[in-house]
Amino acid sequence: MSAVATVTLSRPSLTLEAKNALRDELAAAAADPSVRAVVLTGTGKAFCVGQDLAEHAEALRHDPTTAFATIDEHYNPIVTLLATMPKPVVAAVNGTCVGAGLGFALACDLRVISRTARFGTAFTGIGLTCDSGLSASLARAVGSARASELVLLAEPFGAEQAVEWGVAGRLVDQAEVLPAALELAGRLAAGPTLAYAEAKRANAFAWEQVLAAEGAAQARLGVTEDHRGAVEAFLAKETPVFHAR
Repeated sequence: MSAVATVTLSRPSLTLEAKNALRDELAAAAADPSVRAVVLTGTGKAFCVGQDLAEHAEALRHDPTTAFATIDEHYNPIVTLLATMPKPVVAAVNGTCVGAGLGFALACDLRVISRTARFGTAFTGIGLTCDSGLSASLARAVGSARASELVLLAEPFGAEQAVEWGVAGRLVDQAEVLPAALELAGRLAAGPTLAYAEAKRANAFAWEQVLAAEGAAQARLGVTEDHRGAVEAFLAKETPVFHAR
């Protein structure tokens, strides 16, 4: 690896294969002393749209009580690596960034986003609460009042709103997202890596508690009729109906 490592999400949705690859590539970048900055990006028109719901639906049908093991096995390690690795991470958000994808982007230190990118929390739309650290990182970025709206209403928002609200700091044309992120990461790679590591350590205070609380909440919601029914409705392109059970 060079001083800047680029980690690319190979597909929009997070299948088991994609989550394993992302976790392992981030771990390798974090452990490599020659890497002094990391860029995380997606492919095509999406950065990351979150969990692959077809795969998730199959897991729910098989055993709802274990369908959320992926939080401890994948989501929490991925977010922990992004937020706590002792080197800066820049998210190059090339397109749609939803659910866990938004959590990943906000776990990075800096974000460069495309003018055409679309964002959303999405979780309550399928009867879940946030994971991937989003319950804390979103409020830190946009404030608690706006975060509550974005989580509870699950309404999408655009790139200009993302910059205005504090989700991202740099807005560029889609073709310039990765070059701009690489240029920024290059500047960071030449900077005071040890100081950056200490700054990240202070900024990540209480991260473990947040992820543990999210994981427990998702496990409780994962066995509800509301969640299972909402996932099936999403796959059937129907509007879910919630019964609070």
